[in-house]
Amino acid sequence: RIFREYGEEPGARRIARLVVEERRRRPFQTTAQLVNLLEQAQGPGGRRGRLHPATRVFQAIRITVNQELDELTAFLTHAPAWLEPGGRLVVISYHSLEDRLVKHRMVAWERAGVMARLTRKPLTPTLAEIKANPRARSAKLRIAEKMVN
Repeated sequence: RIFREYGEEPGARRIARLVVEERRRRPFQTTAQLVNLLEQAQGPGGRRGRLHPATRVFQAIRITVNQELDELTAFLTHAPAWLEPGGRLVVISYHSLEDRLVKHRMVAWERAGVMARLTRKPLTPTLAEIKANPRARSAKLRIAEKMVN
């Protein structure tokens, strides 16, 4: 469930089954052992797309362990109260689960008359920015301003 929901991994069931089988044989001692298993799980045909086979699985584990979506939700719940009228909230998200939460919350604030979205579509890095910092490739920036009552 974690690999599917938080990693948006298409082969989540198969990967989870392989992880469980491998753990029964011997517990994982290093992340490299898990990476090797995930590369093998990919099967013949090799790597598809630009993502490493372990990227989504490690994302799912990180989100779960750090409770990232719960923390983001808690932050977004309180953010408007921390701003003065006219104050701006700027949020950078790095994967679709985060971005979806931010987008939906900003839309809800706008409908409720609490905040106005200043960016209808997220701002994304230019090719030059991505070249200078490849990790920025998935970044999405959204801005909202607290309405003056």
